[in-house]
Amino acid sequence: MKSLSQILMLSLSIFLLSCEMKPTIGFLVANLEQERWQKDIDNFKANVEDLGGIAIVAVADSDEKVQYEQALKMIADGVDVLVVVPVNRTKACEIVKTAHKNSIPVISYDRLIKNCNLDYHISTDNIGIGELQANYLTKIKPSGKYGIIGGATTDNNAYLLKLGQMNVLQPLIDNGSIEIIFDSYTKHWSIHEGYEMTNKYLQESEDIDAIIAGNDDLASGAISALKEHNLEGKVLVAGQDADIEAIKNIVIGNQTITIYKPIESLSYAAADAAIKISKGIAPSNGSVTVNNGKRLVPAILLQAQIVNKQNIEMTVISEGFIKKEEIKKR
Repeated sequence: MKSLSQILMLSLSIFLLSCEMKPTIGFLVANLEQERWQKDIDNFKANVEDLGGIAIVAVADSDEKVQYEQALKMIADGVDVLVVVPVNRTKACEIVKTAHKNSIPVISYDRLIKNCNLDYHISTDNIGIGELQANYLTKIKPSGKYGIIGGATTDNNAYLLKLGQMNVLQPLIDNGSIEIIFDSYTKHWSIHEGYEMTNKYLQESEDIDAIIAGNDDLASGAISALKEHNLEGKVLVAGQDADIEAIKNIVIGNQTITIYKPIESLSYAAADAAIKISKGIAPSNGSVTVNNGKRLVPAILLQAQIVNKQNIEMTVISEGFIKKEEIKKR
């Protein structure tokens, strides 16, 4: 008959063994500059834990060298899978190469990692988002002067958004209905850059009908510049991410639309894929792929939604992304 101490030791051994069997998923996030990223982290961690894993998170504060060092630490600590929101779409390939040398698969989350043997990609259809933005504004203003504020050059999504926007705008440009008065990518996805680009144009001319911005921070910066020229609410503005400030701007009429990415679904898809991959199970049938310049990467691409003044209640509020009382706060 076992003694009490032997029983306790056996119980402890079983407990520790069960902990060791849980797959550990590393989540490398580029930054927390946009409010959505904290929601991605919180949802991802909860989903990994619900699926029987352990999530470890590190935020690189937009420093690609820091992100690489964070990856090295997670690899040394023995994570089973890395999920990466890359700071730099090309430099992050070093993370993939190093992880593979240690037999660790890598999933890129939201932003594609270019030119490497990436294992999997989870994102929204960013070309589709660009088309949603341009389609909505051109239905209201099928002719006029349009400004385009692109996203960060380090982020592959910026190029995909532009491709989608131009799918809609180019025929209207070709027939002379629309004139592009400014069009540039940014270094970051920042309010300051949105302001500077818009204000630079407005100092020379206030003849503008619409602005398509890569995200809501860029849109917010553009709106600040429009306010200085008494043009807020008179110019159509499209953004992306459904940030709380964007929703407030939509309510008061200074922003036309934003795009809501299904963050809960994205984070679940990434957590589910990571847990499956850690167990040697393919996350999907591989029918969807994206070309990252090196290979066709198996992918899950979710659809985004337009949020306008009429459907705020039915979209971001009903899905719990934003609380109604938050919109009323100033």
